[in-house]
Amino acid sequence: MNTVIELMVCLLWAVFAGLSSWYCAQILKQVTYVTLADGRRQERRLPFLFRLLIPLAPNLNPVFSRKTFEKTNIELSRKITSAGYGGLLTSEELLAMKVLLPSVLGILLVALMWALLSMVPGKAGLVLRSHEVSFMGIILLWFYAYPGLWLRHELQARHRKIQKSLPFVLDLLTLSVEAGLDFMSAMQRIVERGKIDALGEELVRVLREIQLGKTRRNALRDMGERVNQKDLRSVINALVQADELGVGIGSILRIQSDQMRQRRFERAEKKANEAPVKMLFPLVAFIFPAVFLVLLGPIVLQILKQM
Repeated sequence: MNTVIELMVCLLWAVFAGLSSWYCAQILKQVTYVTLADGRRQERRLPFLFRLLIPLAPNLNPVFSRKTFEKTNIELSRKITSAGYGGLLTSEELLAMKVLLPSVLGILLVALMWALLSMVPGKAGLVLRSHEVSFMGIILLWFYAYPGLWLRHELQARHRKIQKSLPFVLDLLTLSVEAGLDFMSAMQRIVERGKIDALGEELVRVLREIQLGKTRRNALRDMGERVNQKDLRSVINALVQADELGVGIGSILRIQSDQMRQRRFERAEKKANEAPVKMLFPLVAFIFPAVFLVLLGPIVLQILKQM
């Protein structure tokens, strides 16, 4: 009788493992997109852990849609849009991930770790089991913090892309305006002929909003608030101020282009000055011991043999 029960349990575990593997394989093959303002689609992948649990997120929407989470939802929605995942992930789903990741995947991983630790014999098993609570706490804490860490990383990465491409776009705008095109035509030509990167996506949205009736000032201001990147906001504020005062756009673009290039040079210089400090730890921790072993290792071995 016990043998039959054990076989049934093993069979159920095998079925569970097979279905889980099939589901994970289907999730890995999924390709998700964000739709730009002009209808084009850009591939944008959510983390694998998110895609696993997003089908369960609607169950928690009634909780995170309450007025208690209103400010949190507004702030998260702004960050998600700024990170380039608007329309693909909502603030309620991100909050749901903070609950689902530790409560589902975290508990499964903790249970698996507990089963593996219980199989370790001897003193090693006792030592590992004595730290079991700490391991479980670290795992659950990491799963809880992962959605926020991921969003911050994606936001910083997109800001870096915009910061990197901004001087080049400003140069093209300056040349186009000084060649006789108006500002909107120059922006339209850059969007049509250039590569759609992070800054290109925002320019596409600005053009679409202007075509739908929004003024140029408001469209540019909205882009600055939506992206919330320091250099881009500086450029937008200068353009809006020039538009309000009636100053020529070409001269403002030339000044901003020079400033962006100077800031990029200063950032590169700062990173170059920080490089020796960052290399200090690997130099002390890895390179010096390696040199010590290569040079003095044979001598130490000979002394030990003689002793």
